Amino acid sequence: MTLTFLQLNLMSTFSREKIMPVPRKALVSVDTTPSYHVVSRCVRRTFLCGTFENKDFSHRRDWIEHRLKEIAKVFAIAVTSYAIMPNHYHLVVRIQRQQAKIWDSHEVIHRWKALFHLPFLVERFINKDLMSDAELDFVRAKVALWRERLYDLSWFMRCLNEKIARMANAEDGCTGHFWESRFKSQALLKDVAEIQLMIYVDLNPIRAGIADSLETSDFTSIQARSDCNSTSPMKKLLLPFAGDSHQINDPNHISYNLIEYIQLVEWTGRQINPNKRGYISEDIPPLLARLQMSPSIWLRNCSKLERIYHRVIGPAADIQQFCDKLKQKWLRGLTPCREAFG
Repeated sequence: MTLTFLQLNLMSTFSREKIMPVPRKALVSVDTTPSYHVVSRCVRRTFLCGTFENKDFSHRRDWIEHRLKEIAKVFAIAVTSYAIMPNHYHLVVRIQRQQAKIWDSHEVIHRWKALFHLPFLVERFINKDLMSDAELDFVRAKVALWRERLYDLSWFMRCLNEKIARMANAEDGCTGHFWESRFKSQALLKDVAEIQLMIYVDLNPIRAGIADSLETSDFTSIQARSDCNSTSPMKKLLLPFAGDSHQINDPNHISYNLIEYIQLVEWTGRQINPNKRGYISEDIPPLLARLQMSPSIWLRNCSKLERIYHRVIGPAADIQQFCDKLKQKWLRGLTPCREAFG
């Protein structure tokens, strides 16, 4: 088969995109969007958080969930969805830069201290010791740096992954990498893309065949959200859904109703469950109707999203602007984005 020049050019572009890493600061820009899908995998994708070589490491999923709760309280990065699987985990997060910018110096220091030791001069500052102008300048510079890091996705992931790696290596009595070196991130350019990713993440255990219901989908945000009587600390860390109309456009809320969201997750789960897959029900959930996406495309996305899309998900026009910032002419997934989001 003879390939045309255009086909060869596209193959070359795709190859370069895969082998040439793009700096994280180019992939994560709060000016473009605050919402991101993040995936971090165990090294070699082995089951280092599940059963591996007749050893059960499932308790490490508890470690990840607990650490996620700890850092979510510190960072100006809200978790909207998560799923901790045996050999990787997914997060959907929303960066809340404006929240970090209104913190006073003491709030920034208090949060940073929850994760790291403070320099001696900063300790003196919070103790209200008498300090010189040069010493105060040092403190101000540190506070400015920490404020930026407290809404930085790379620092969020670093604080999550490094501690888990140290704990796992200590338990195994070894050294070396526990996680793959770079976490994967996808920019979510519209609310509909964020909701799509949240449901994709929540349905990971069902799609993988290790759970058959939301109630048995352990270590997921949907399990925490769907239990009305749950007292789990994880439920409190999740960004809440809008409870009434005045919260719909509030950045501290998800712009949809929780009950309708759970209905859509349940409906989608029934369609993609490998043990129960069948025809698409004509009874379309109200939220899916409002999202204005065809059921077939919605289910395709919820089944194969990571294989279809790459670095960014959203309307084609917005993706073109994203490409311009990366100085690229093309990104994988542009055609399905146009089909799904316009």
